[in-house]
Amino acid sequence: MQPHRKEQWVIPPHADAAFVAAMEDVLEVYRRPHDPLLPVVCLDETTKQLTKETRAPMPMRPGQPQRIDYEYERNGTASIFMIFAPLEGKREAIVTERHTAIDYAHALEHVADVMFPQATKIVLVQDNLNTHKSASLYQAFAPDKARRLTERFEWRHTPKHGSWLDMAESELSVLWRHREITASYWGWL
Repeated sequence: MQPHRKEQWVIPPHADAAFVAAMEDVLEVYRRPHDPLLPVVCLDETTKQLTKETRAPMPMRPGQPQRIDYEYERNGTASIFMIFAPLEGKREAIVTERHTAIDYAHALEHVADVMFPQATKIVLVQDNLNTHKSASLYQAFAPDKARRLTERFEWRHTPKHGSWLDMAESELSVLWRHREITASYWGWL
């Protein structure tokens, strides 16, 4: 036994009808046949700390990797919105300084007007974050534009404690792990 080691898991509530209903709703969306006029788009976001080196790295030498001091200086944060349309083969990341309702609204505008302007309706799968509502569009845009964008989406939410059902969350995880593997390989970490 190693009591110092722990793994974090999101444990769904036991026999929770709301969880099952939302889970089945999202799974039903994923079972739909491909329709380019009704694309399924998963959206998630994460915040990452930005850092910069405080000391110059020591260069790589034969038989010795580049060495980087563990000390760093905090250099702010950035939010990454991951937009993933699995059946369309599209994945885009939008980086913003913060994660606000306004930033979220602009990400949805990008989905509707740039990524899928031809779609009659966009099936939007996302978690239950407080900004993931059509009200965010009304905070960011004039009422006529907010209404137009709201009508472009079919809103679907993962269950509480079930955000892992949002495929964009998995994409963010892969993106971050790949960055760490690549950075480690090339000596960036």
